[in-house]
Amino acid sequence: MSPVSRRERLAALVSAGETCLMDPPVLLLASDYFDLAGEEFGRRLLLTEGADGRQYCLRPDFTLPIARHHLSLSDPGPASYGYLGPVFRQRAAGPEEFVQAGLELLGHDDADRALARVFEFLADAMAIHGIHTPDLRLGSIGVFEQLLEELDMPAVWRPRLRRRFGNRAAMDALLERLSEPQDETETRAVPDREQLITDISASLRADGFGLTLGRTPEEIADRYLEKLALSRARVPARSVRTLQHYLDMCGPLDDVHARVRKLVGTPGRQLLLALDALERHASELVARFPGAPVRFEAGFSPQLHYYTGLVFELRVPGGDVLGSGGQYDRLMQALGAGKKIAASGCALWVDRLQQEAGI
Repeated sequence: MSPVSRRERLAALVSAGETCLMDPPVLLLASDYFDLAGEEFGRRLLLTEGADGRQYCLRPDFTLPIARHHLSLSDPGPASYGYLGPVFRQRAAGPEEFVQAGLELLGHDDADRALARVFEFLADAMAIHGIHTPDLRLGSIGVFEQLLEELDMPAVWRPRLRRRFGNRAAMDALLERLSEPQDETETRAVPDREQLITDISASLRADGFGLTLGRTPEEIADRYLEKLALSRARVPARSVRTLQHYLDMCGPLDDVHARVRKLVGTPGRQLLLALDALERHASELVARFPGAPVRFEAGFSPQLHYYTGLVFELRVPGGDVLGSGGQYDRLMQALGAGKKIAASGCALWVDRLQQEAGI
């Protein structure tokens, strides 16, 4: 099949049926990416500053601008959006332009059916490029978060651990810190917040710093109090070990249920539901690629804080990512929606697909 034919078939796929083909602006406000996509993703942005003083970036993905568009509609009901176009990101060798294609399903009442449609889209896109048995890498934010809820630990630590999920080096460092003996900060008296703000304000003025630049005294005080609360709230060693063993899990999908049960004993209802959802959704994805190698990695997650359930990558055997995606039910509320809106989707690296197809 010629390169033109493959591109035409892919263009037809991303706009098939009732799917709305989207082409968001190339120049976007950078704030959404800093707020929602995480520090690592933020480092990949190509930034500029407008005359209005705000930071803008060249479009690094399609998901956030499509979600913004959906929320701007007067009556945003269930919708399907497809795309095919360039994205811009920093790489080690400098800025680069890539072509991405993908599908975003927002607000569909049957979330399982929507995710199954994403899997169908993936299989069709891979078939266009002659790829039938990519390496499948699977993870689950839902299982990890429900495991956190069941483990014995002070509530103040759960958000911190969630934010580290997907960054194994940062997670390992945090778990190592939790394994250490108490330090002297844990015996300090907790200061009064108002008095702390007053003292910080006075110190900033004495050092010649204004109170309107950088972080405010209130923000500095709250950050200090949060760190103090974290240092005083110890996580039991057994919970730390359970997390470490869980994050080390890597292997066949059908082992996950048994290995989690071995770790926690009798899982609670919500953890069982998360495990069932993982098994159901992963089985549907795997069925689209008979014979493809499958690996479940408990510690795998995109470093994007809005993902919620199953996450996946399709790779060249032993090589680059060809496509990725999953469920991201937190995104729409994070962008200002007044209620939870189910969302799932995937993105494809078209240049890599073409390379694998021998184009």
